[in-house]
Amino acid sequence: MPNRNIYQVDAFTDVAFRGNPAGVMVLEAPMEEQLMQKIANEMNLAETAFAYPLKDGYNLRWFTPEKEVKLCGHATLATAHIMWQEGITQSDKIDFHTLSGVLSAERVGESIQLDFPAIKGEETNSKELVKAQLGVEPVGFAESDKGYMLIELKDSNEVKNFFPVSENILKLGEFVVIITSRDNEFDFVSRVFGPAFGIDEDPVTGSAHCMLATYWNKVLGRNSFQAYQASKRGGQINVVLDNDRVYLTGKAVTVIKGEILF
Repeated sequence: MPNRNIYQVDAFTDVAFRGNPAGVMVLEAPMEEQLMQKIANEMNLAETAFAYPLKDGYNLRWFTPEKEVKLCGHATLATAHIMWQEGITQSDKIDFHTLSGVLSAERVGESIQLDFPAIKGEETNSKELVKAQLGVEPVGFAESDKGYMLIELKDSNEVKNFFPVSENILKLGEFVVIITSRDNEFDFVSRVFGPAFGIDEDPVTGSAHCMLATYWNKVLGRNSFQAYQASKRGGQINVVLDNDRVYLTGKAVTVIKGEILF
């Protein structure tokens, strides 16, 4: 197998070393699943994306250091960024065939807009478990069968100062856990934890905003939001809910370009 270019891209930021770093490989043909998982483990980023061309777009898969995931926003944005930066495609819109259906990335000025599925949540009886394990008092709560648990806290300081204990988060089940609140500067802030997927805290999470959009739509009665993910690296996302789709807009910066040796 020939050597391959591999990139590290900071997504949902226009400044290097912020946002969410993703690994990206654009291949000429499918790669063995076991090898993709090994590369993702070697990269040790929240997700590494692997794309290869199809007749009507590109196949796209995402791997954490531990396992494959069905939906990832920042690594999709990073992949589209690399494909345009490296001249792999001249089209202003790219269709990606994924485990979550066909997703698209489109150039909008200097930004990239992703077209993703909306994720709806329902209140369940897990609220008491959340209080016991995380030591917080939810003012709102939603759980999705797509593997996301959302917890609204009373204010943004509680979100920003929350200290995650991965062992306790794991006791909530195999969820990506989102904590969120209203904010004075942004429409809402959030933080995202996924120890069940090998990610203690994800810096900026596009897919989580697919659920945040539907949740805050119900709370605020709006469908357009300026959102901030308040991780240590931090990142800003423009979010628009349109029926069963969510449009996520952000920028990306390439920080590493190299060649992986098999």
